[in-house]
Amino acid sequence: MTNSVNLNVIGTINSPYKQKFAIPRQPGIVTAAQGQLRLTGSANNAELVRGLEQFSHIWLLFIFHGTQAQGWKPLVRPPRLGGNKKLGVFATRSTFRPNPIGMSVVKLDQIELCSTRQGFTEPGSTGQHGTGQKSSQVILHISELDLLDGTPIVDIKPYIPYADIIESAHGGYAQEQPSSNIKVIFSSAALLALANCNQHYPTLQSLIEQVLSQDPRPAYKQQSIDDKIYGMSLYNFNINWQMLDNATFNVIAIDDNVNQ
Repeated sequence: MTNSVNLNVIGTINSPYKQKFAIPRQPGIVTAAQGQLRLTGSANNAELVRGLEQFSHIWLLFIFHGTQAQGWKPLVRPPRLGGNKKLGVFATRSTFRPNPIGMSVVKLDQIELCSTRQGFTEPGSTGQHGTGQKSSQVILHISELDLLDGTPIVDIKPYIPYADIIESAHGGYAQEQPSSNIKVIFSSAALLALANCNQHYPTLQSLIEQVLSQDPRPAYKQQSIDDKIYGMSLYNFNINWQMLDNATFNVIAIDDNVNQ
C-alpha cells in the first residue's frame, strides 16, 4: 500500500463561471449553463470517447483547483443548513476535503472532433502564424454544469440511469432541491445590454435568471434583506444586481469586460 497516488489531468473545463461566487451548489439546477471540456495530452484521442455519444449525461471527476490551496477542514458549515451548523466534511459536498476531488453529473450535448494546426497562432493574437502539423482536438460540449472555468478533469464516466438512480435513497438534510420564489427583473440598461449581445450569447438572460433565483449570497444572508450591490462574472460579462425585497432581485447593469 502507498500513501499517495498520482492523477493525470485529462482535460480542462471552459465555463461561463469565471469566479467561485454564483456557481450553483449542485449540477443540473441551472440548465442554461453551457460549457466545454477540452481533452488534453494523451487523453486527447477520439478513441477514448468512442461510444460516449450514446449517453445523455456523464459524470466528471475533477479537482477543486479554486480552493485547493486553502487546505481542508474536518468540520464545515453546509450552506443548505444556513451556514450555522457544523458537520463532518464527509457528510457534505464541501470543497475543503482531504483530497480536493469533486464529482459532477452534466448533460452531454455534443462530441466535436476538430482539426488544429500545431504552432498556429489564432487570429487577433500576437505572434507569427506557423504552418506546423495538423492534429485533432476532442471537445465535449456540455450543459447544466456547476464547474469553475479552468477546472481540471481527471476522469469521465457515463451516467447510467438504472445504476445511478436509487429510488429508495435517503438524502438526509438534502433530500429535496431547495424551493425558490425569487423573481429576477432587469433594468432598462441591463435589457439593452442583453439585446446587444443576444447574437453571441442567446442564453445569457436565462443563465442570469437561473443563477440569481438560487440566491447566490452567503448562506447566512439568505434569510435576510440587504441593499448591497453584488457583482458576479458570467462568460465575459460583469453583472451587477441588488435585492429589492425578499422575493425580488434587480439586475442593474451588464458590462462587457472584454471591451472595457
